[in-house]
Amino acid sequence: MYFTSLPDHSRPGFDETLHFSKFRKHNIIFNALSARSHCDNHVGCLSFKTVLSGEEWYGINHHRIAVRPGSFLILNDDQAYSCNIDHSEKIGTLSVFFKKEFASAIFRDALYSEAMLLDEPLNNGEKTLEFFQTLHSITPVLQQQLSNLITTLDNEGYNSSVVDERLVFFLHELIRIHRSASRSVRKVDALKSSTRTEIYRRLCVAKDILQSSYMDHPDLNMLSHIACLSVPQLVRQFKAVFHTTPYKYLIRIRLEHAAKLLKQTDQPVHEITWRCGFENTSAFCRAFRAGFGMQPVTFRKIHR
Repeated sequence: MYFTSLPDHSRPGFDETLHFSKFRKHNIIFNALSARSHCDNHVGCLSFKTVLSGEEWYGINHHRIAVRPGSFLILNDDQAYSCNIDHSEKIGTLSVFFKKEFASAIFRDALYSEAMLLDEPLNNGEKTLEFFQTLHSITPVLQQQLSNLITTLDNEGYNSSVVDERLVFFLHELIRIHRSASRSVRKVDALKSSTRTEIYRRLCVAKDILQSSYMDHPDLNMLSHIACLSVPQLVRQFKAVFHTTPYKYLIRIRLEHAAKLLKQTDQPVHEITWRCGFENTSAFCRAFRAGFGMQPVTFRKIHR
């Protein structure tokens, strides 16, 4: 099923039970523009979330995560969450919801040997994967698949067979990203596998806070409290897994967003300074020169 508008949960007579029952029966794609949308509490199926412009905030396990262009979030089956769009202009939001049986068949195809698949070709099984519910960067392969999917829907309309074929490869790419995250778990400095996984989950909470709230001033004590890791453990394990410290990661995120604003807008440097969380223009220019080898004004001239 394909929708180009988001449901209005506040509309009188809106039947949430009927609406959400569709998610158990079909693969569903939302490709919509919206300036105001919210869902306070939903327990959903496996789903992929991104935006093409603006930002959408998700509440998961008492944490708030901002999904912005170039990043995505995966929500697992039966994960409770909230989502909210509150923007002055309409933003483009894109979500893909996978029917459980469809996803299970793809997981089985990805995780079992060809010989085992031959023995029981019609057995879709109940194989599931638990994705790390953290922000990921959209890979070039994933971006191409998204573009092809949306182009097909826009030009040819919704055809379940065609869409499902594309979603097979789309979900296989998500599985590859999950495997990459699993390799990152092994970088955690701990003996037990379960301990490494739990520390990695908590590190991802800290990472997502830095990515979502880079314009604020998240400090180590706040990150330590939210991620439930001591400050020394947070810094040490963050460096082991992400090859940088939380502070340097924050500066990198701020500079990446500053570079986008310099390329895509005419906002003055002093406005970009405060929008990206820097204390003053001098500090911003020093950090930008250290990161990009040139002053912001020069960078803008080259890329415009």
